Amino acid sequence: MTFNQFTLQFASEVQCRKYLFELRFPDGFVCPKCSHNESWLRRNNLYECKKCKHGTSVTAGTIFQDTRKPLKDWLVAIWWITTQKYGASAEGLQQVLGLKSYETAWTWLHKIRTAMVVPTRSKLSGTVEVDETFIGGESAGKRGRGAGNKTLVAVAVELDGKRLGRVRLSIIKDASKQSLHGFIKENIEAGSKLVTDDWTGYFGIEDEGYSREIYNQSKAESEDELLPHVHLIVSLLKRWLLGTHQGAVEKKHLQSYLNEYVFRFNRRTSSKRGLLFYRLLENAMVVSPTTYRNLVEKPLP
Repeated sequence: MTFNQFTLQFASEVQCRKYLFELRFPDGFVCPKCSHNESWLRRNNLYECKKCKHGTSVTAGTIFQDTRKPLKDWLVAIWWITTQKYGASAEGLQQVLGLKSYETAWTWLHKIRTAMVVPTRSKLSGTVEVDETFIGGESAGKRGRGAGNKTLVAVAVELDGKRLGRVRLSIIKDASKQSLHGFIKENIEAGSKLVTDDWTGYFGIEDEGYSREIYNQSKAESEDELLPHVHLIVSLLKRWLLGTHQGAVEKKHLQSYLNEYVFRFNRRTSSKRGLLFYRLLENAMVVSPTTYRNLVEKPLP
């Protein structure tokens, strides 16, 4: 839909709440306590089960839980974020919604980022390039496995012929066998073909059900030729962090920014912004709620 259609569909709180209800209960109301399927709406916007009288909020257990702001503002925020081609900043969101507090805009943005990844997403498959890189720090540094105060990030790129498919990005503790094998098993389907360098951290991954092609580093005339698809993603990621966030990304929040980049990159060919809005909102209804304090003190692992 266009933005004009968006504003008409979500012109009131009643329309917003009804839309969220349909997302949460696509097959009709089901009481979370007794599984009865009939309810009525109380004045306090709780759906009361006709059998056990349990009251259910449509926003409970979602990123909107306990919000004091209108749902319309939340939906505008999600629409704006999905329509930003190169990413969204807290300062930009603050201006769009007219929020008095930068802290509120920052919290909303990070809450919405938590909805950019769902546990049920499908793993990468087929032929997948895998490598690691360092992100952050004051200097460019090297792509190797020792770079001072930078953060080590594992990168997996699905190959669709000669084209790039989907990607996965995750902070890892180190480049050990335990860390790299864990990243691969969590993000790539067993039976896939892995393309890696000859780093010892990848040794034995064949025993986990993967085939592996080892890239001969001696044949690479430049860094661009060393696992070129991973290198391209890393270059685009660093450019995105620098351009959208001026590189001002705290280490403890880096995974949230990686998740946003993955969400955007994997949907880069979608021409329908309304569909991206729907998918993100759909995720927001099944992702556990969080608070500003949790975001600050207990960011994503």
